[in-house]
Amino acid sequence: MHRFYADERGVVNDTAYLCEEDARHATRVLRMREGEGCELFADGRRFSGEIASIGEDVEVRITGEMPSTEAKLRITLYQGLPKADKMELIVQKSVELGAACVVPVAMSRCVVQLDAKDGRKKQERWQKIAREACKQSGRCEMMQVSEPISFKQLLAKLPQHQAAIVPWEDARGYSLAKFHQVHPEITDLAIVIGPEGGMSEDEIARMKEANCQSVTLGPRILRTETAGLCAMSALFCLYGDME
Repeated sequence: MHRFYADERGVVNDTAYLCEEDARHATRVLRMREGEGCELFADGRRFSGEIASIGEDVEVRITGEMPSTEAKLRITLYQGLPKADKMELIVQKSVELGAACVVPVAMSRCVVQLDAKDGRKKQERWQKIAREACKQSGRCEMMQVSEPISFKQLLAKLPQHQAAIVPWEDARGYSLAKFHQVHPEITDLAIVIGPEGGMSEDEIARMKEANCQSVTLGPRILRTETAGLCAMSALFCLYGDME
């Protein structure tokens, strides 16, 4: 069944309208007709529906609400800017796993350095990838990708979360399972991942001062594009999202 997003009007009286991009895709590419069924995402919820009318707008008649696909644990991934197209992979797979938000971070060992203009262009590209991945994976809510921020801005954001962790190759004895034992009821978590060159000891120390807990992901060193996805997978499993 085809999946679409409603426009900003949302669902009113069991009626919604496809957003402009999806309306164009439904009529010109898929050539859908009135009466055809579809799946609709609106207001952070997932609905079954059917095409009611096709005109200036594409109207959808809601026929029922479907179970939510969103995780109870809201994870924000703060990702040190990686090289090449790795960020695109990280964004796509973060959507599939259930992350709420991905925030690129410029750290001291990042090879990639983006100015404001390039950062905006990249963010638009990453958000488009997130949108398509949300639709493919059946996400009720659109995962947000922010423009790149500085390390100083990261430190200011960490206290806004219930808890924050940073997987680090030199961390010992504090696993994700241990973190879950200590924080079994949290619903909002930040994960900080360094770039290819890792994070400096100064950056780790400053994050610890911001109450960011260093954790181990095991004895093997993971690539930057693997570490965040590994941590999210394990955490979603520990917090019951994969049952």
